[in-house]
Amino acid sequence: MALIPRPRLCGLIYVCISLSELGPLTVVDPGSSTQEFGEECRLATVEGGEGDGGVVDGDAGVVDRDGDAGMVAAAGARVTNLLPLRKPSENNTSTYNGEPDSTERNDTSHIISEQKLKPDLETERVLEQYSLRPRKEEKKKEEIYSEKKIFETIKAVEKVPSKTKDLEFGGRIGTFMLIFFLPATVFYLLLMCKQDDPSFMNFPPPLPALESLWETRVFGVFLLWFFLQALFYLLPVGKVVEGLPLPDGRKLQYRINGFYAFLLTAAAIGTLLFFQCELHYVYDHFMHFAVSAAAFSMVLSIYLYIRSLKAPEEDLAPGGNSGYLVYDFFTGHELNPRIGSFDLKYFCELRPGLIGWVVINLAMLLAEMKINNQSTPSLSMVLVNSFQLLYVVDALWNEEAILTTMDITHDGFGFMLAFGDLVWVPFVYSLQAYYLVGHPTPISWPVAAAITILNCVGYYIFRSANSQKNNFRRNPADPKLAFLKFIPTATGKGLLVTGWWGFVRHPNYLGDIIMALAWSLPCGFTHILPYFYVIYFICLLVHREARDEHHCKQKYGLAWERYCQRVPYRIFPYIY
Repeated sequence: MALIPRPRLCGLIYVCISLSELGPLTVVDPGSSTQEFGEECRLATVEGGEGDGGVVDGDAGVVDRDGDAGMVAAAGARVTNLLPLRKPSENNTSTYNGEPDSTERNDTSHIISEQKLKPDLETERVLEQYSLRPRKEEKKKEEIYSEKKIFETIKAVEKVPSKTKDLEFGGRIGTFMLIFFLPATVFYLLLMCKQDDPSFMNFPPPLPALESLWETRVFGVFLLWFFLQALFYLLPVGKVVEGLPLPDGRKLQYRINGFYAFLLTAAAIGTLLFFQCELHYVYDHFMHFAVSAAAFSMVLSIYLYIRSLKAPEEDLAPGGNSGYLVYDFFTGHELNPRIGSFDLKYFCELRPGLIGWVVINLAMLLAEMKINNQSTPSLSMVLVNSFQLLYVVDALWNEEAILTTMDITHDGFGFMLAFGDLVWVPFVYSLQAYYLVGHPTPISWPVAAAITILNCVGYYIFRSANSQKNNFRRNPADPKLAFLKFIPTATGKGLLVTGWWGFVRHPNYLGDIIMALAWSLPCGFTHILPYFYVIYFICLLVHREARDEHHCKQKYGLAWERYCQRVPYRIFPYIY
């Protein structure tokens, strides 16, 4: 038999190993007799220099190659005890490394997805690698293969958002009504708080004249506040992080400087107070500020929708691409509208409304002292201001966590978020402080201590649950999280089934609701109006939980069903 060139020897043995399952292999070389390679090929031993070949990953049954020569022994190395290849279609789940005992891993979907992405060139490449063509021709083939593989990979990753089929919030009719119902609710609550008897039995409250609801100077103050926060947002301070991957694979960058903006705002407010600026002006014109914010949010929403009509398909929101004008206008047609690097949605989420909420509370505290001729604020007002200040500071300190929320990853920026961020948050969330100005509610120190403990319990649940989730998402291999168990999913992510997330499915919502109750209790039990916030918040979080359930079931499939079996309670343990 003629001598086989040394660089082809490893390749020949590799072919023998791969085909030995089919029986004896006959290799014919021109000018020589035939030789049979049977079971001997399984335990072949090769010594010598470089060659083409592959190293078999026994667990996954995958042949890895590196460049032209692949992952083979270098000159003088020894390859021994070659084992038969596992079939690529086998689903090997018995040797998943590092998985907790209580979890399962299904590799079938992963293998199938890999096979779908493999082009036919892979088969051609394996066959051509062991041919007798000159190495120059093979090098060209390798370059062509690499270029086509990159092209195929990019093509496979790109996704075009599909039309929104499942309409939320009552569909077209429901969203149309909400556009008018939400502003009307805000104005009704503010009008009721100004009444001596803010009981629902006194509905409707006296309506002011329309011309009295607008004041240009107040609108100018609101614009000054909005653009001042925009200036703080653009300051080159704070770290820059990447958000979650978009449908087309891109990752947007965000500057994390919300806490610095809060400190600068506090310095600006302190300067105004030092020069004896009347901050209770906000209380005196509270309705004017609400109307100005509502008008601005409507104009902003119209601008957002018009610009979204020219946005590329990949920039549209998965939940706001229904094709219906009113629905897309309300939910938001474009996912991340930006003016240069200025992200409009991300800016409005935490800056003007959330920081404005704290400023409004402070204005109410000063107004209470002036109206009631008090040298110090009431204990109820102090509790409300302190609890809500803690909540806002916590949100700004953990600003990066908002990048994984549904508001950023799924919802577009339309009227729903624009009105919610600029009007609902600052003017409805401050309802307790606004109520206490006209309806003082004295409480004893023991009652104040009990309410404080309740708020601390809610905050502890809220913060520890969110931190547990964010830390696990950032680094699942952190030794501090070794006690956590999870259910793996086909997406590569894990669903926590221990810790707070094994207690209920949304422990952060539970903590949020407990805190909301603590914010309302200092207002006493004379009227239900100050408890509007906690009632609304329960409805909001139950609705959001239903949205989360729907999206998670679509995303995680059977893994989510297993998670729901392990953690049956959604928000309230043993209740819901």
